[in-house]
Amino acid sequence: MISKEIATQVLEKCLITGGDFAEIFEEDSITNSISVLDDKVENILGGRDYGIGIRIFKNLKSVYAYTNDNSLSSLLDTAYKAAIALGKIEDGKSIVLNNQKTFKNMHPIKIYPNTVDCKDKIKVMKTAYKSAKDFHSDISKVSVGYLDKEQNILIANSEGLYTEDTRIRTRLMINAIASNENENQTGSQNPGRLMGFEMFKDEVDPEYHAKEAAKTAHIMLHAKNCPAGKMPVAIDNGFGGVIFHEACGHSLEATAVAKGNSVFCDKLGQQIASSKITAIDDGTMKNHWGSSNIDDEGTPTRRNVLIENGILKSYMVDKLNARRMNTEVTGSSRRQSYKYEPTSRMTNTYIAPGEDKVEDIIKSIDDGLYAKKMGGGSVNPVTGEFNFAVSEGYLVKNGEITEPVRGASLIGKGSEILMDIDMVSDNVAQAEGMCGSKSGSIPVNVGQPMIRVKSITVGGRE
Repeated sequence: MISKEIATQVLEKCLITGGDFAEIFEEDSITNSISVLDDKVENILGGRDYGIGIRIFKNLKSVYAYTNDNSLSSLLDTAYKAAIALGKIEDGKSIVLNNQKTFKNMHPIKIYPNTVDCKDKIKVMKTAYKSAKDFHSDISKVSVGYLDKEQNILIANSEGLYTEDTRIRTRLMINAIASNENENQTGSQNPGRLMGFEMFKDEVDPEYHAKEAAKTAHIMLHAKNCPAGKMPVAIDNGFGGVIFHEACGHSLEATAVAKGNSVFCDKLGQQIASSKITAIDDGTMKNHWGSSNIDDEGTPTRRNVLIENGILKSYMVDKLNARRMNTEVTGSSRRQSYKYEPTSRMTNTYIAPGEDKVEDIIKSIDDGLYAKKMGGGSVNPVTGEFNFAVSEGYLVKNGEITEPVRGASLIGKGSEILMDIDMVSDNVAQAEGMCGSKSGSIPVNVGQPMIRVKSITVGGRE
């Protein structure tokens, strides 16, 4: 990684046109992936990505540039070109990198993936394959993917910061297809952690997740079409939290709020959700998929309470938008890689546990839907309007879960669904995903306990 001396020269070059903040983000990442289809290894790939991003602020203007060449001449040239985009050359500023931050690593690694033989990684994948394939005779195809990534970063800025971090992530992706003569249905599980290969010994059972993927595919193959209409819906824990993440979470990022593109602008201290709802974004959760020690601006991650008992308490804020909003940063600035300028993003975002019981939520529904597993969907970030597929659903009749149904979708508006959640259970769980936005695709957790929405539009096929 580049030295303090080189970083100082580059940062000073950034400020020759009157910029008031400059930042260097250096990244050196190694990624390994393996894919298995129908018990055969299809691909084993490895790659390295290296580069340095340079960012300059001048009041509320921002310029970003990057290079793969870490020679001093290349870095100075990149900094010069970025600076010139902000104006004419003025008197320069001297910089002292006197804030060399070190921190306690909150996410210890026991088994670094680069020390694990490829055969052992494939063994885990083959175990998952067999578990899914053997679940039922109608499981026609199983694919398993494995990923590990080591990301080493260095961040230096004109405020004197000079700090480094290493992030190790490991993930298993399982996709099962159930088939009959007429159609196919799919189930998937994608567990991941900010951990090394110990993930498979300490937290993630490949057989369990493979069976869950196959079970969903099998059940949905034999399910009838879901009826449509407005009805109460119980949304299960874990990945059910994707609705809050997409329909509400993005609207609480300063990326949207600072520009007035959020339904929650200027609502701090106001009730925006049911009093049952407390929502948190926490980048400090030990070894969780969306966690890190510091964000991609070098600010320590933290636990941010977004909504407390229905009252909006805070947004997720990065450096540039903190200027626009005249507020503090929250350790929420993230990016896919050095090729992207960072902005405010979620980490591990979840609805906190409530006091209701799962059985009471189900018993409270006379005629509705139990959304056991959620799938993908679409959201309008300005209005919060969403449409999400239910990948595994069941009808609820007279307080009991009855037959499985497929083709269900949940349609609504984020600000309205928050107010319509009238029961929150105590069985909070997390699930892993990838989130795309203007600073690229990043790992995030979504989570919640089971919740009940008293009335929501359910799209169906009947």
